Amino acid sequence: MSSENVRVTPVATRKYQQRLRAEAAEETRRNILDAVYERLREAPATPVSVDKVARTAGVSRSTVYLVFGSRAGLFDALTTDLWWNRAGFQGVVDAVEHPDAREHLRGGMDAGVRVFAAHRDVFRALFSMAQLDADAVGGAIERIEENRAGGMVHLARRLAEQDVLRPDVTVDEAADLLWLLASFDSFDQLFSGRSLPVDEVARILIATAERSLCR
Repeated sequence: MSSENVRVTPVATRKYQQRLRAEAAEETRRNILDAVYERLREAPATPVSVDKVARTAGVSRSTVYLVFGSRAGLFDALTTDLWWNRAGFQGVVDAVEHPDAREHLRGGMDAGVRVFAAHRDVFRALFSMAQLDADAVGGAIERIEENRAGGMVHLARRLAEQDVLRPDVTVDEAADLLWLLASFDSFDQLFSGRSLPVDEVARILIATAERSLCR
């Protein structure tokens, strides 16, 4: 019995050590992402310095690059974290998977508005920085917008396939209008510019899309 324990113990110890290392690595990753988030929220007009991020996170500059590979990798990870973990992007995914294209439109735009509203100040900083210098955020916003544009084309095609589009609206025109209405700037003009509540912003954008595009 004791000999069996001797054989098992090293394996169990290695697994325990591996788990501790994985937990430590995840904690380091989370601390760095939290540090970038706080820098953007507290000083949105100031370029994000990797050195300052590292100091805030309590790690070295080299650790930031070891974890994320590059500045682009750091901002890609931040935007992914914003969409999926902090802001509830699952609502957008659920909308895309809905069999009814019109419900896809409604659910997707509603969920997108709520994603933007959850972390408005950080998104504002990211989009503003990207307009001035795409490299400032490692091209992350450009990639988000490319993916969003592809999503709008997919939705426009679904609307056309289900005969939801008005006969005088082409798929390309629908994709362009959807891209405009589902953008951060459209959201923020109503949310910040007009001080409208989230529910009202979503209602207006959805109603505008349906009245402009749908039968």
